[in-house]
Amino acid sequence: MAKKNTKAEMTVEDKLKALYDLQQVVSDIDKIRTLRGELPLEVQDLEDEIEGLETRLNNLNEEIKKLNDEVLNKKNEIKEAELLIKKYEAQQSNVRNNREYDSLSKEIEFQKLEIELCEKRIKEFTNELSSKKELVETSKTLYEERKKDLESKKSELDEIISETQVEEEKLIKKSETIKKSIEERLLTAFERIRKNAHNGLAVVTIQRDACGGCFNKIPPQRQLDISSRKKIIVCEYCGRILVDNEMGGK
Repeated sequence: MAKKNTKAEMTVEDKLKALYDLQQVVSDIDKIRTLRGELPLEVQDLEDEIEGLETRLNNLNEEIKKLNDEVLNKKNEIKEAELLIKKYEAQQSNVRNNREYDSLSKEIEFQKLEIELCEKRIKEFTNELSSKKELVETSKTLYEERKKDLESKKSELDEIISETQVEEEKLIKKSETIKKSIEERLLTAFERIRKNAHNGLAVVTIQRDACGGCFNKIPPQRQLDISSRKKIIVCEYCGRILVDNEMGGK
């Protein structure tokens, strides 16, 4: 109950100061996370690309194996056809009539055509093998490059995280402490405004007679009201909470 009374007893100026302090802390947290930038996404993209390249290499190697098997099969078929040709030629020496001779001749011709077809298919498979092997080499080169890129990005990310993690944790604790001093209604409004603001600024100072968030002009009388710190005033254009320059340390 004591904490609730403390919040209730806070002056508007105290509330504005707490909101401004919270904004400063969460902005520092944002800067740390911006410093990491796109690195986590870049690392993920590289890991995905490497996984894709591994799959491609596995598929290509499987296709190469199948093509080699096909070439071997066709070579075996040629050997079988050549054996049949020798067999039929030997049989032609012992035929009893022209009809048997012609029949064997047709078988020999058929086997020769089979050999030609096999040789044609071997040539096609060999050309395809050459193409697949080139793709393997290109993919391997790209794979090695991406692995180096990933190692570099991971190292960079790990370094940034190690440098900023302690600071970020301190700032998060500080922000939680400040939040405890702010009444729920104001904190909810702060989070809502911050979420909708592209730069994460929910509390801004007056800069050159304008809102520090959207840069629309603020009338002199409204500036005086803001400087008096008697009530919480939001920008009529962007909805951000406005504080005077002195609170902003300017």
